[in-house]
Amino acid sequence: MRSRNPVFSRRGFSRDNGYASFNTAPQAGGPAVGTQGNPYAGGNPYAQNPYAQQDLQQGAPPQAPATTGRMTMDDVVLRTGTTLGTLIVTAAIAWALLPVDDANINRSYGIAIGSALIAMVLAFVQSFKRKPVPALILSYAALEGVFLGVISSVVDNRIASGAAMQAVIGTMAVFAGVLIAYRAGWIRVNRRFYGFVMAAALGFVLLMAVNLLFAVFGGGDGLGFRSGPLGIFFGVIGIILGACFLALDFKQVEDGIAYGAPKEEAWLAAFGLTLTLVWIYMEFLRIISILNSNN
Repeated sequence: MRSRNPVFSRRGFSRDNGYASFNTAPQAGGPAVGTQGNPYAGGNPYAQNPYAQQDLQQGAPPQAPATTGRMTMDDVVLRTGTTLGTLIVTAAIAWALLPVDDANINRSYGIAIGSALIAMVLAFVQSFKRKPVPALILSYAALEGVFLGVISSVVDNRIASGAAMQAVIGTMAVFAGVLIAYRAGWIRVNRRFYGFVMAAALGFVLLMAVNLLFAVFGGGDGLGFRSGPLGIFFGVIGIILGACFLALDFKQVEDGIAYGAPKEEAWLAAFGLTLTLVWIYMEFLRIISILNSNN
């Protein structure tokens, strides 16, 4: 199962064949996909696994994920590290080369906003493509890094010293906490979880969009959803939603490996994880800004 919401870019692996439902992922010690324990497979052991279908059509039995050409956890870690590394490097460069003092802040802001808009376009393009394009994903990471570098510098130097590091630590803590909870089985990613998260995320995004429109055309803070006590509340909601999307990301990766997704689709995992981590980092940065601007 995957979301088709391009805002969050929750792409499932192998877009041209669809992606297996969360409820049909093979579980250790459980029934095979398509057996009596799987109500969605209709008795066909390959109905929900497009990769097994491909193997069957080629006259070969389903291959294990470790087979050459299949995505592994090492592939996901490497691609994610490369993508996040690109983002971090460009963020550091932007922090160093785009000062946010009174004389230069307008120029730096302009470059940051321009980079963010281009990054958004690249993210949408990749979200609708059938296969991952590493150049698009890395370009997105580089431009998003420029935006994050400038925004982080503004908050750190003009609002709250140390805010960027606090946001990084908070993001890492959420990532580690969700990963531990997911691996321990405390988080069950199924159809109900997926539906709840997507409905909550859609409502959150629409509400923030309305607030932005009021801010643009009415001036001030719009409806006040991103400032003051309400801003802190919605920032916490945003972090919780980001944590939920991390769980969806982990499930996608787990199922993709279990089903033997092509190795190239590790880039999709890296893209999704990067988007989610950026979302969580920005929410932490916003909360820190609000807390310190009220002091």
